Amino acid sequence: MRTNALGLAAIALTSLGLASVAVADDADVLREASDRAEIEALMWRYTRALDTGNGEAYAATYTEDGQFGTGPNATKGREALRALAGGTGAAPAGGAPRPQLYHMTANHYIEFIDADHARIHAYYITTSGAPPLTTGADAPAGQPAGPRVVAVGRSIDTLVRTSEGWRIQIRDVQPQD
Repeated sequence: MRTNALGLAAIALTSLGLASVAVADDADVLREASDRAEIEALMWRYTRALDTGNGEAYAATYTEDGQFGTGPNATKGREALRALAGGTGAAPAGGAPRPQLYHMTANHYIEFIDADHARIHAYYITTSGAPPLTTGADAPAGQPAGPRVVAVGRSIDTLVRTSEGWRIQIRDVQPQD
């Protein structure tokens, strides 16, 4: 009888242990799903801010010490990032406005390093609406010639969870691996 009681106790403890692992795993899955949604929303805000020339919103997608690029030419810190994006779409002094840019990512993969750190691996494509033509060679005069691919490449973004939510710490558009 004592053996049966010990056996039942062992089964009960094992069941409780498995249940607590399942609950912890479920909590991790739910946190990660929520984090993925927040990261995707962050990257949408990043892209819209960049495409609309909203330097303030662009810089807010980064950590305080965040950087675009790597190496000695990286743009570092929110003030420098604000200036970097603020000129998007602006007309140069005395010139015509630059065509609208559209930044896109493809085949992105979010890799969680731990609960507070992630990386986004992606390909990027930047297109531009072509400026109006001055001659009618390819289209009627004054009509746009159509979109152009401005840049393509691969990126690895390092993200961290902050008190403001997920933010970009480093956006590397020329990874070496």
